[in-house]
Amino acid sequence: MRRVRMRLGTRDWVLLSLDASGKAAGLQAGCIPAASRCAPPALPPNQPHQKGCVTWHIPRVERRGWSRTVNIRPPGPPHFLPHLPAAAAMPSYTIVYFPARGRCEAMRMLLADQGQSWKEEVVTKETWLQGPLKATCLYGQLPKFQDGDLTLYQSNAILRHLGRSLGLYGKDLQEAALLDMVNDGVEDLRRLCGHLIRHNYEEDKARYVEELPGHLRPFETLLSQNQGGQAFIVGSQISFADYNLLDLLLSHQVLVPSCLDAFPLLSAYVARLSARPKLKAFLASPEHVNRPIFGSRKI
Repeated sequence: MRRVRMRLGTRDWVLLSLDASGKAAGLQAGCIPAASRCAPPALPPNQPHQKGCVTWHIPRVERRGWSRTVNIRPPGPPHFLPHLPAAAAMPSYTIVYFPARGRCEAMRMLLADQGQSWKEEVVTKETWLQGPLKATCLYGQLPKFQDGDLTLYQSNAILRHLGRSLGLYGKDLQEAALLDMVNDGVEDLRRLCGHLIRHNYEEDKARYVEELPGHLRPFETLLSQNQGGQAFIVGSQISFADYNLLDLLLSHQVLVPSCLDAFPLLSAYVARLSARPKLKAFLASPEHVNRPIFGSRKI
């Protein structure tokens, strides 16, 4: 299975899933956020859109809030798509990071669950301390993420980029705003946890454990307000923020095994998301299992 992403003018994108024979196996469509739009102008309906050497006819684009439904009638026999040129294939992803889960495991979980492939460039402590690589990084830190010719730094910017690219940013602007709020809440707790791991771990852990329920309760509350806690953190579809929250909760279950005992919705949420077939396979993989959670800190 491979995926081909096409841009329709400045406002719409289409993600086609193709099997080995070129047959269409799935279709996703959406609207490009205003901040990311650029020339040329969008084509009107019923006009062909040229991508490489393939012409796609777009009979109708129906506006439905933030996303759109795009019906595509390809040339050739019904239900079959011609093989696209290699240049039109989805760009490969590359994660450049230390040999740890850290700030990259949420994006790895997202990519794995969404059926995406990526390449890892592992940076050892010795290599990092030598200096040349650090000097080339925009903020002097990792992770570094490459999506084709786009290079990004800052883990939350990377997650949001993947959310926008793969349709994991809510169904409308209201859900997108709530997801931003959730992700910022995850970041607050992640920073507190990171400070504990790096500074005075033995002395400060007891206090951290005592205060942890107060940091987890907002997520339990958000779950209770969304379909009784039986769905995702926001809306009815998984989002980039779900993967970030799940990663944080899984790490805390290692740090404080009983941390979710008082939060039945969060506990069920972790079990439900972890059981998704592709995510379950990733979580059981040697790459994930053998990757240190907190870097050099042994818990």
